[in-house]
Amino acid sequence: MGRTGWIGGMGGTGWIGAMSRIRAVGGSNQGRGTRWMLQALLLLGILSLPVPPAFPAPAQVSFEQATRDLASPDASARLKAAQMMKQAGYPEAAIPLAALVTDPTDEVQLEAIAAELNIFLEERVVPRKRIGFVIEVRNHVLAESAFSSGPLAIGAKPVPSEVLTALRTASRDEQPRVALEAIYAFGVLAVEPSGQARRELLHTSGPALAALLGVPDPAMRFAAVRVVGRVFAPRVHDSPIEESLGDAVITALNDPDRAVKSAAMESLGLLRYARGVQALTELFQYYGKGEPAEAALDAIARVAYGASAPLFASQLTAKSAALRGIAAEGLARLGDASQLPAIQAALASERGDSLLLTGAFASAMLSNVPLTPIAEALTRPKLRDQAYQYLLELAPGRSSLFTPQLNDPDPRVRADAVDILALAGDAAALPLVERLLADRDSQVVKAAERAVARLRALQRKPIS
Repeated sequence: MGRTGWIGGMGGTGWIGAMSRIRAVGGSNQGRGTRWMLQALLLLGILSLPVPPAFPAPAQVSFEQATRDLASPDASARLKAAQMMKQAGYPEAAIPLAALVTDPTDEVQLEAIAAELNIFLEERVVPRKRIGFVIEVRNHVLAESAFSSGPLAIGAKPVPSEVLTALRTASRDEQPRVALEAIYAFGVLAVEPSGQARRELLHTSGPALAALLGVPDPAMRFAAVRVVGRVFAPRVHDSPIEESLGDAVITALNDPDRAVKSAAMESLGLLRYARGVQALTELFQYYGKGEPAEAALDAIARVAYGASAPLFASQLTAKSAALRGIAAEGLARLGDASQLPAIQAALASERGDSLLLTGAFASAMLSNVPLTPIAEALTRPKLRDQAYQYLLELAPGRSSLFTPQLNDPDPRVRADAVDILALAGDAAALPLVERLLADRDSQVVKAAERAVARLRALQRKPIS
């Protein structure tokens, strides 16, 4: 456009330039009439702006045509179809899209993986968004960020086995970026199945993931060990983890990459893999102090193997506050109520909020006291993650204790309580969360819908 167009005022010859001249004249007269004239001219100037040029709308493609294009021999047609499916997020597209996850064209694969994720994410990403007339914001669907946001990244929609199989296959792709996106996307979506579908998924996925723990690329080994910890974390009715997979995670403790080694420690704790306790104990004794020692002891405490009780007891008097807290958690998870006095005595002089919260966790685990002190920490940013994890561990078999939180006046607390009960996988919580389907807060309702779908699926009896 020229200088006298709708943004021509920037050059001083449009209506903005005129207004500046009027302000200069009117500066000596601050009377009511001058101000009225300035306001009127401003309004007229805005109304007289030329309408910005219309941009042609993209040609509309029907869902049926886009579905046919997914199988087109033309890679560009397949790419455009995958992009459309990513934008739309149609659940019906999940199975047709699965074929493109293993497409021979890398760009098509990446779009298909992103599209599959976007279909099932709780908060769907809008890949393209217009602001104003011409500015376009592009939002990317990245699998690793979705994985790192936790198991609640996806909503209640069931994930077809065809999608998970395709992602697992693509995790062995020769293109590193495709393989990484695929393994993280698998980790995001594979937490959804339950019952028999989950049992079959774990049985077929174990060997593939174990193999990925030995690939040359450290980024892939890191991703694989994280996904193992997320997907194979034990639930009610799960069979014991296959030793071939669990032992592969133990082997990763010796990985030359520090990040992989740290992730392996965390995953062994999440898996509660008792065969890993000896190796973790040796690592703890080797390091003795610092973050590696804390990570090793934390993993041992999560496994909660009875033979580790003397180790936990010895660390209740450690110089490190972190080690004292982890030791108290480990003793609490062993379930021996006779250990509670020792834990309380060790923490009696503590003043730090984190260790006080650990004491509340131990009391709740070993004496079934109300959860209020832990639940109150959900609204404190520095303690939220710790409190959330504690409540998640306490929830199975204690659903009724969450009634005060489900009725809390703060919608954040109600939503957290619903999510925790859903993730804990205790089907007895279903009647409690169903009542929140009619909650006055939309976020609580979303959480309740997700929880009800998950818990109803758990009520289906597994096939022996």
